[in-house]
Amino acid sequence: MLVVGAGTNILYADAGVRGIVARVNLHDYSMETQADGTAIVTAEAGIRWSELIQRLVPLGWGGLEFGIGIPGTLGAGVVSNAGAHNQDLGQALIWIDVLDARGCNVAEEGEYAQPLVRRYYHEDLALGYRHSRFREQPITQIDQDGQVILTSHGLITPAELIMTVALRVHRQDPAELSALRDQHVEYRKQIEPSYRHLGSIFKNPPGTTAHDLIKKAGLAGKTQGKAQISEQNANYILNLGGASAQDIVDLIVEAHQRVLAQSGVALVLNIELLGEWDSLIGTAPGAIVARQ
Repeated sequence: MLVVGAGTNILYADAGVRGIVARVNLHDYSMETQADGTAIVTAEAGIRWSELIQRLVPLGWGGLEFGIGIPGTLGAGVVSNAGAHNQDLGQALIWIDVLDARGCNVAEEGEYAQPLVRRYYHEDLALGYRHSRFREQPITQIDQDGQVILTSHGLITPAELIMTVALRVHRQDPAELSALRDQHVEYRKQIEPSYRHLGSIFKNPPGTTAHDLIKKAGLAGKTQGKAQISEQNANYILNLGGASAQDIVDLIVEAHQRVLAQSGVALVLNIELLGEWDSLIGTAPGAIVARQ
């Protein structure tokens, strides 16, 4: 069983996914004010960033408005420590509760493993730039030869399911928050294409951006089938209408290899490839060659 949030950073194979795909559909939240004037927001993992921010801003609670343009769920934001405008979710995060199903993935046939609820605090999560302990097992990678290496998955993926997120917010003038939120929305419109697309394809390397490196490699506007590397921001790949997953993968691999050859930077994927990609196993650049 594959459990996902909004799926904005997932590219599914054209052949689909074998088994059950479940979406986290928990989106309630509560607030508890603190003696120091802050508040703790306890939110279910399936709530969208934008939905939570739109509720908090009119009430004068700040600290999360930087994420107004992030399309995914709060739970998925923990996995990648999502952020924008030099801020990230980890700066507000206090603790999370997860359903730990790792035992289910190693149980022998006929055995029953009881999932456990665990609480992880901020210091337990190894939070960094687009990283958390949940990304310590590598996601999909592209090697120096341009071959795609998938990750292996157990009976339940992910094996630790984020259920609840606790965040600290602070008092701020609602008018100021509204203005800041609107400013972030306008900025997002300037840098993010209007066509349908995944989230940003690659993480930004230290000291530069994936967009600048891909553009420098001359690939902005490059098309493959019905997919196109955005001219507006080359770290996005657009679906011009009817693009296949393979079209998108081909562009991803080409961008990775051209940047590696020209700038010596091995870009790291910020998306995951899931589903039945095994039909693409081969040795040519862009082929699926292994599961790790």
